[in-house]
Amino acid sequence: MISTWRAVTMRDVIDEFYDGPHATPSPSTDGPVYLGIKNLTEDGHLDMTEVRYIAESDYPKWTRRVEPRKGDLVFTYEASLHRYAVIPEGFRGALGRRVALLRTRSDIIDTRFLLYVFIGPEWRATVQKRLNVGSTVDRLPLTDFPSFPLRIPSLDEQLKIAAILSAYDDLIENNNRRIELLEEMAQRIYREWFVDFRYPGHDVVPMVDSEFGRIPQGWCFRPLSTLAKVVMGQSPPSSAYNKNREGKPFHQGVGTFGTHFPAHDVYSKTGTRLAEKDDILMSVRAPVGRINVADREMILGRGLSGIRAEAGPFEFLLFALRHFFREEDVMGNGSIFKSVTKRDVENLPLPWPGHNTAQRFSDLVSPMWRHLQLLTRERLNLESTRDLLLPRLVSGDVDVTNLNIDITETAA
Repeated sequence: MISTWRAVTMRDVIDEFYDGPHATPSPSTDGPVYLGIKNLTEDGHLDMTEVRYIAESDYPKWTRRVEPRKGDLVFTYEASLHRYAVIPEGFRGALGRRVALLRTRSDIIDTRFLLYVFIGPEWRATVQKRLNVGSTVDRLPLTDFPSFPLRIPSLDEQLKIAAILSAYDDLIENNNRRIELLEEMAQRIYREWFVDFRYPGHDVVPMVDSEFGRIPQGWCFRPLSTLAKVVMGQSPPSSAYNKNREGKPFHQGVGTFGTHFPAHDVYSKTGTRLAEKDDILMSVRAPVGRINVADREMILGRGLSGIRAEAGPFEFLLFALRHFFREEDVMGNGSIFKSVTKRDVENLPLPWPGHNTAQRFSDLVSPMWRHLQLLTRERLNLESTRDLLLPRLVSGDVDVTNLNIDITETAA
């Protein structure tokens, strides 16, 4: 209960505290990681999707003050704020610009518990009150940081809270790995069949020339418009937008667009350009070529197009487009935003092996796609539950003192 928690400052719980360098090392193709802002997330994880490296010979220079080690808590203090992560075992790298590092006093506070405090709304409000607001970026004043207040329970309660929230994060991470594996398997099959041309029966079909290179005899490249219907988005007036779930979900192609399915945040009471459930969604501006799938009927804003499978099977079209746009902005132009027109989208050339082979591929990967959808729904439910629990746990609204929770692994 909140009455058992005590008020402290960051100075009371910090053992060591460092800020990152005020310069940037020369890039390298491999070596230790240069840990930048983009590698930290708002929900408390390291994102190593895009990594910058430091040359091995430069590493001693960039870790002269501090070398991140397992259990250190890192966070951003300028520009993109409220990003945090705990350094995992096996990490080798250096702090980047605008990233700070702290080591906690293990006799007073659990680092995982502190991470969840940092993610919570109470700490966010604490930071917002103390920011140095600049003309270009906001900055967390590191000289004042040790005096920032927080409230903590006993170490035993901290470990229980960390154990509860870590269990959700572990399940979410496990789901993410399974989703990535299913996606990779389906993409690998697509590449083997339609890029390397090692599809069933390929050994008896001769290769012939085409305008896009050599392809199996009987195959061709067809414009997307011959395989699917394309609907270009058009944004309704902003007065119709709301977050009260009034109307239908509305998406522009950025922000909550998602990796596989949109995360529905903004709704609109009006809108005539609609995507139906299982329509493929493609961003048509800033950047062009982000691909995912509508999980329900939704309104398309001007940054999106909806692609409805007709002559071409859904799974074939989905992975053909994902392969075509494996790098963002493969196509597009514009002085301010890269963008494409409806004609551009409809004229996308896709390899077409004939309906039988396309359907055979779709039948093969369809179970993978359905399982990926199920895992995604499970992950969203887990994230929603964790996000509801987190602020109540780290504020003391939920009493965990009498809960029988194994904290051995958390304490380790």
